[in-house]
Amino acid sequence: MKYRIVDREAFQVIGIKREALCCAEENSPAQDIGQFWRKANENGLVARLVQLLNGEIKGLLGIVEKYNEKKNTVDYWITAEHSGDIPAGYSSLEFPAAKWVVFEVKGPIPTAMVNTWKRIYSEWFPSNGFEPAELAPIEAYIDTNLHSPNSMNEIWVAIK
Repeated sequence: MKYRIVDREAFQVIGIKREALCCAEENSPAQDIGQFWRKANENGLVARLVQLLNGEIKGLLGIVEKYNEKKNTVDYWITAEHSGDIPAGYSSLEFPAAKWVVFEVKGPIPTAMVNTWKRIYSEWFPSNGFEPAELAPIEAYIDTNLHSPNSMNEIWVAIK
């Protein structure tokens, strides 16, 4: 697995979020999240967020946070790293200064992303002296052709 460790100052992401229902299969909210991304592409949100990108991470970001055990849901964000004012209609999420491990995700989405997540927790964390920090992880969709076998994207996990 290719990865790098990055020390980041605090940063902000802007975008929209929705509650996504987790499915029975590994508690994955993938179906709801896929529909959310499709809608965001169709209604122009993705194009507007791309114009607002001005941070270190040069792609749109998918962020999962706040698992609700009673409802079996998570909050899912579609965002862009953005420094500056928050445009009307968007919400922001603040990340404090932290150390991050950034994993390379090569291959078509969603298969490559799912496989990389599995390897992070089954291989990388057990063989390194780090633990995940209490911050939402970030999927960075950097490549414009996400379904290409050579698509290059990232997963950011805060570590301690």
